[in-house]
Amino acid sequence: MADTDEAPKSFFLDPAVHRYLVSHGSPPDDVAQRLTAETRRRVPDRAGMQVAPEQSALLTLLTRLLGARLAVEVGTFTGTSALAIARGLAPGGRLICCDVSEEWTAIGRPFWAEAGVEDRIEVRIGPAIGTLHALAPDPPVDLAFIDAHKSEYVDYWEALVPRLRPGGVLVVDNVLWGGAVADPTRSDDRTEALRRFNDHAAADGRMESVMLPLADGVTISRKRS
Repeated sequence: MADTDEAPKSFFLDPAVHRYLVSHGSPPDDVAQRLTAETRRRVPDRAGMQVAPEQSALLTLLTRLLGARLAVEVGTFTGTSALAIARGLAPGGRLICCDVSEEWTAIGRPFWAEAGVEDRIEVRIGPAIGTLHALAPDPPVDLAFIDAHKSEYVDYWEALVPRLRPGGVLVVDNVLWGGAVADPTRSDDRTEALRRFNDHAAADGRMESVMLPLADGVTISRKRS
């Protein structure tokens, strides 16, 4: 397996432990590894925005467990997470990707095609909150993944929760923010935005949630019946 821990997103893990962790789950295949490498080559200063390999494995697994036919992603970047979700969709399923960059999402398209999932992915370019509010109420969303502007996390959540089916799942990335959310000396805008979101999600009685120390922190929430 190619090097997947050049910059582990699980900030609390030793690189050797991270490598062990990835190799004892479902590791990224050749297509996913090459998409990661191409992102590092094309946008090296932003490559850390990609989800970690263990997150990709989790997204595929959750999508399959739910039998998801409609998934929504807020923040696609170069398409690593989109590839993971699309691979887990039920036959006939589709993924709506919300992003503002045609340039970045275009990097992923050849890899989606190579993996045989390009026809399952619909990219909608524009501010995500507008795309979310424009979603039809039916069919409901089975799985949603949030990984975009931290200042808008609460807005994304509030747009998506009513559109989730009962038992549907919402996955949110970066909720630990390198540990900054628990550091009282940190008060920058993104850290404060994530604290507000974390408090909001934890208090939402419509959902049952767990925050996991996976990569940069992941919250998984299930809509109550």
